[in-house]
Amino acid sequence: MIKLRLKRFGKKREVSYRIVAINSDARRDGRPLEEVGFYNPRTDETRLDVEAITRRLEQGAQPTQTVRHILEKANLLEKRKIAFKTAAQPEVKAEA
Repeated sequence: MIKLRLKRFGKKREVSYRIVAINSDARRDGRPLEEVGFYNPRTDETRLDVEAITRRLEQGAQPTQTVRHILEKANLLEKRKIAFKTAAQPEVKAEA
């Protein structure tokens, strides 16, 4: 399975991340299939390749929770209305 996840790079205590499409059983800093974005948590800077991310999600790639949050923050998931599997979450039942 292909995942969209963060790949760490940068100096100690000056970390930033690349958002990559990578095989789910590969190492965190392993060789990615494709780099689709950049995220710097210190400055909250985000650069996304919207076409590449959309293409990967349509092919069935699953974003991690952190990447999903970054994509939702950029309104990318809402704009494209991309359906993907979510982790099992407990259902809340409303009482009458």
